[in-house]
Amino acid sequence: MEVSVLNIKGQDTGKKVELNDAIFGIEPNDHVVYLAVKQYLAAQRQGTHKSKERSEIAGSTRKLIRQKGGGGARRGDIKSPLLRGGGRVFGPRPRDYWFKLNKKVKSLARKSALTYKQQQNAIIVVEDFEFDAPKTKSFVDLQKNLKIEGKKLLLVLPENNNNIYLSARNIQRVEVSAARLLNTYKVMNSNVMVVTENALKVVNETF
Repeated sequence: MEVSVLNIKGQDTGKKVELNDAIFGIEPNDHVVYLAVKQYLAAQRQGTHKSKERSEIAGSTRKLIRQKGGGGARRGDIKSPLLRGGGRVFGPRPRDYWFKLNKKVKSLARKSALTYKQQQNAIIVVEDFEFDAPKTKSFVDLQKNLKIEGKKLLLVLPENNNNIYLSARNIQRVEVSAARLLNTYKVMNSNVMVVTENALKVVNETF
């Protein structure tokens, strides 16, 4: 599929680029997209939750009441989970939520996400550009020129660019990513993708 290339003023340059059907034109697989997004979000969790269990509570080990005849549940010391202030039974412990996904599954998920964006006509290809210095207004002007202000935007660059990143950092609903770091969650979480010409070449070579 051919897409027109725009400049940062939103004007058609007359150039066209081809979106690779092997990446942007496959049959999307919803389940692998779900798995890839789930893995990404799971990996973001800190997993530092912790509650004290019976053996970790400070307190006497004296048996408070006799075993039988009291009419209540059997319990031992003041650290019993049955008592207020006692240890928690099977409480949360620090853990890592990350889980493994096969490379082919992640690759298929990424291609499925990019295909969905292409089907929604939510991919804009622009000429490569630079900012002389970090300036939020420059990025806001770019959004206005492309008529995408207020939308969740994913800007894909061929490599990390500090001036562009710092220009976009204070704008809500905007994320800047290098092409090689593109993942399923970032693509699915955006309303529109703006991809530079060289970034598109990196995507074709990498994926």
